[in-house]
Amino acid sequence: MLTPPELPREMVLRYTDVPEGRIRTRVLGEPRNGLPSVVVVQGMTVSDYLLPACAELARWTQVHVLDLPGYAGSGQATRWLDVPGYGEAVAHWLQASGLDRPMVVGHSSGTQVAAWTGVLSPEGVSAIGLASPTIDPSVRSLPRLLYHWRLDARAPSPGLEESHLPEWKRAGPRGVAHLIKVHLRDRLEEQVARLPMPVLALRATEDRLSTDAWMHELAGAGRSTTWTAMPGAHAFVWLYPDAWSAPLRSLAERAA
Repeated sequence: MLTPPELPREMVLRYTDVPEGRIRTRVLGEPRNGLPSVVVVQGMTVSDYLLPACAELARWTQVHVLDLPGYAGSGQATRWLDVPGYGEAVAHWLQASGLDRPMVVGHSSGTQVAAWTGVLSPEGVSAIGLASPTIDPSVRSLPRLLYHWRLDARAPSPGLEESHLPEWKRAGPRGVAHLIKVHLRDRLEEQVARLPMPVLALRATEDRLSTDAWMHELAGAGRSTTWTAMPGAHAFVWLYPDAWSAPLRSLAERAA
């Protein structure tokens, strides 16, 4: 029987002001010699669901769970941002953080922001992780995206919607609509082709929002890009929080 994962009991809460707004991060774990820290960028309007999976990464490095301006626990954005704008916000946060070339990992729409962060700050990022990357060309229209999102949502994920509800409420219909619009306009594969650092894409085998064909395309677009399969659906990190730990640690070792 599937059960919701346990949330971590101890985290450090931080707020950092950047030109795009106030960013909340939650820090788990401690720095480890020889491995970069990991910055995890939230999905579309939500971030609490990532905490169990980030706690797994914190077993071998320090993890910073980053909320984008205007969403989850961060302050209001100073303006309406597009995907490059969110990437710039993360790049500004990296400059203020003092971290030494961390690995930046995004989940879902956060993958597009993570890729832009690497493009905008290539000297400040050691590697990029793309977990459940978006948006596959096969669903790159609003009707198809919503249809496949509803198909994916049929996968059993006890506790996931309850985790999302407060953050969906905070974002509001206008905030959600804005994110969908700007992410549909963005082309992840174009940014992957520009990234000089190692890149790893992770696709869940039952993800209805992406295809193996697009993963092969992403792997072929990047200079040092690979992909591997994960269990579950699009939000695999919720039910299988340890699944991404080993491949991301291997990526961190490559980057180090």
